[in-house]
Amino acid sequence: MEAIAKNLGSAADTLLPVNLLRRFDVPGPRYTSYPTADRFVEAYGPDDYRQALMQRADGTTVGGRKPLSIYVHIPFCESVCYYCACNKVITKHHERGAEYIEALEAEIALHAQVLRERPSVSQLHFGGGSPTFLSDDELQSVMRSLGSAFKWAPGAEVSIEVDPRTANAERLRRLKAMGFNRISFGVQDLDPLVQKAVHREQSYDSIRSLMVEARALGFESINVDLIYGLPLQTPAGFAQTISQVGELRPDRIALYAYAHLPARFKPQRRIDAAQLPPAEHRVAMLQEAISGFLAQGYVYIGMDHFALPNDGLAAAKRQGRLHRNFQGYSTQADCDLIALGVSSIGQMGASYSQNAKTLPAYYEAVRQGRFPVVRGLTLTRDDMLRRAVIMALMCQGRLDFEAVELAHLIKVPEYFQAELAQLTPYIGMGLVVKEPGAIQVTAQGWFFVRAIAMIFDRHLQADRARDQFSRII
Repeated sequence: MEAIAKNLGSAADTLLPVNLLRRFDVPGPRYTSYPTADRFVEAYGPDDYRQALMQRADGTTVGGRKPLSIYVHIPFCESVCYYCACNKVITKHHERGAEYIEALEAEIALHAQVLRERPSVSQLHFGGGSPTFLSDDELQSVMRSLGSAFKWAPGAEVSIEVDPRTANAERLRRLKAMGFNRISFGVQDLDPLVQKAVHREQSYDSIRSLMVEARALGFESINVDLIYGLPLQTPAGFAQTISQVGELRPDRIALYAYAHLPARFKPQRRIDAAQLPPAEHRVAMLQEAISGFLAQGYVYIGMDHFALPNDGLAAAKRQGRLHRNFQGYSTQADCDLIALGVSSIGQMGASYSQNAKTLPAYYEAVRQGRFPVVRGLTLTRDDMLRRAVIMALMCQGRLDFEAVELAHLIKVPEYFQAELAQLTPYIGMGLVVKEPGAIQVTAQGWFFVRAIAMIFDRHLQADRARDQFSRII
C-alpha cells in the first residue's frame, strides 16, 4: 500500500503517504503548555507560588491580571483502566474521600487568605481520576468551599468529568443542582472487545441513557472522550464507534491518541503491545474520525477536538479566539489557572506550578498550612515568546510575524532564523506554506502540527529527550 487516502471534506483533502507516516511516527509533546511539564524544577516551591499569587492579588503580575480558571483533581477510581496515564488512586473504599475533601478545603482556604478578595472565576473543571467517586454530599461540600473563596463570573463554564459506570439519572440531576453546567463522559471506545482489553466495560445503551438525561436537564455542553490506538482497535471497528457516537450527538468530542508508555505508567504494562494497532491503522482511524464527524456536521477544531457548529468551541475557532491549556483546546483566553488537589498543574502569571504527586505528601503540606507545590517553573522572556509562537501554530495553524514582533519586541526572521530554516523540508512536503510575514499550516499539516511546533521548542531541540511523550500519530 503506497498511501492511505481519505477525502476529509472541508477539513482536509489529503494523501498521507507511508513515508510521511513513518517519518512522523515519533514521540512529541501535546503542548498543553510551553515549556512542557517535564521542564519543571524542584527549585520552584511553595514560597514562589505564594509570591505569584500575591502579585495577582496586588495587580502586579507580568502581562496584567488575566481571567481566572480553577482545576480540581480528584484522584480516586474504583477500578483501573489499563490505558490510563493520569495520577489516580485505585480503591473501593469511598470513605477515603472524606480526608481528601478536608485537605482540598484547606488548600482552598490558603488561596483565599492570599488573594484576600473573592476573585471572579470564568471556568471551573473537576477532573481525575473519577470525580464522581465522591459522594454528592462531598462534591457539594467542595462547591460550597469554592463558592466562599471565589465568585462565578456571568456565563462561567462549570464542568465535571463523569465515569458513566458511576452515574445514573438522579446523580446527573444532583450535579446540575450543584451548579455544574457542562459534563464530560469518558467513553474511549464502544467495541466490547476493546473495552475488555483495557478493563473498562460499559454499554452503549447506558451511555445513551445518561446523555439523553443530561440533555433533558439542560447541561449547556456535553462532551465525549474517545481514544484511538488502543489494543484490538481496527479502522473498521473504530468507524463503528464514530458512527454510534455521532448518533448520540454530543456537543463536543475529544479524540486522543493513546500513548503507550509502560515504563512510566504501571497499569499500561497489562496491555499486550502486540495487540496495539500499527501507525498506518492509527492514522486511518484518525482520518476516519475526521471524515466521519465532518459528515455528521461537526467542526474539526484541531488535533484532538470536534464541536457542533453552534458550540462555543466552534465559534472560538471561527473567530480566531481558540486557546490551549492543560485541559486541551478551550474558549477561555490565556488564563491564570489555580490547580487544586494532588498532582494538579497550575499557571499563575509567568509561572507554572505542580502539587505533590502522592497523597501523604499532599496531606502533610496542607496540614502544615503551606501550599503543596513541589515543583514548577518561572518562565523566561524566551519561554514566553516561544509559548506565543507554539500556541499560535497549535490553535490557529498560523503564525503572523507582526503580532509576535509587536508583543515581544523582536524580529521573527532574525530571532528564529535557525527554526525557519528547519521548516524548509516541511514546506517541501506540503505541510507548511511560507507567506510574506507569516507561516501557514496546511490542511495536511494539521495531522503533524505537533511536529511543526516542536521546531520552535528550544528545550526539546537542545536535548531531544522525547521518549516520555506520546507519539504524534
